[in-house]
Amino acid sequence: MEARRSALVTCCERWYVRKEIHWKQMSRSQHVKDMDKNTRYFHSIVLARRRNNRIDSLVVNGRLVKNQARIKIVIIEFYKELYHQEDSPVLGFRDGLVERIEEVDSIALETLPSTEEIKEAVWDCESSKEPGSDGYNMNFIKRC
Repeated sequence: MEARRSALVTCCERWYVRKEIHWKQMSRSQHVKDMDKNTRYFHSIVLARRRNNRIDSLVVNGRLVKNQARIKIVIIEFYKELYHQEDSPVLGFRDGLVERIEEVDSIALETLPSTEEIKEAVWDCESSKEPGSDGYNMNFIKRC
């Protein structure tokens, strides 16, 4: 009786293992089928979008243009004309755009600001603005 029970338990264990393998294979094949359906679905969406976004004809200067190569050329020319930049004369600093700075002004630009000037500049800033790169806003700095 014990030997028969042991044989039945072994048989059941093999059956459960085979059943588990079977369902694992079935789930993978179902996943592949579903994945293929999704791929087909998304490809159909892309193709429909391409058809809707395609320019089949264009009216240029009162004439209807249907040739795809000609439509492409017309569009490129339109945007080139729209965003072209006219040539401007190249001028340097030596051409009179910037005057020479006086010695007194040069020294004033190079001196470090005083503590009072820094404090005045900080207190003139809005307190509740967004924090800077260090994570602190001006309200925090004013309290320190």
